Amino acid sequence: MLFDENTILVQRTLRSGQSVSYDGNVVIMGDVNPGAEVIAAGDVIVIGSLRGVVHAGAGGDINAVVVAFKLVPTQLRIVDHITRAPDGAANTNSLKPEIASLKNGVVTIEVFQPR
Repeated sequence: MLFDENTILVQRTLRSGQSVSYDGNVVIMGDVNPGAEVIAAGDVIVIGSLRGVVHAGAGGDINAVVVAFKLVPTQLRIVDHITRAPDGAANTNSLKPEIASLKNGVVTIEVFQPR
């Protein structure tokens, strides 16, 4: 589930040194710059570029996802599984949002396909 009643909306860009932590889902209308951090017990949705640190499913939700228009985090964590963007990923020009989720215990990043 991408949205439920326990969701916070952040209407600004997070700059280096800033962080958001919430016991639910986090939706950010703006970018998450390098050095910024987002921690959510549920899902994280960034309507912008995600270039900082993100931790979805911090409460143990293995179904948590991270969605962003440009997904190039310095570190991406879902529950206790950690990954980062591959070298050179910052130069990608994807025109479609991407989603990161756990599949068979591995963080997988795909083009977001609405249901």
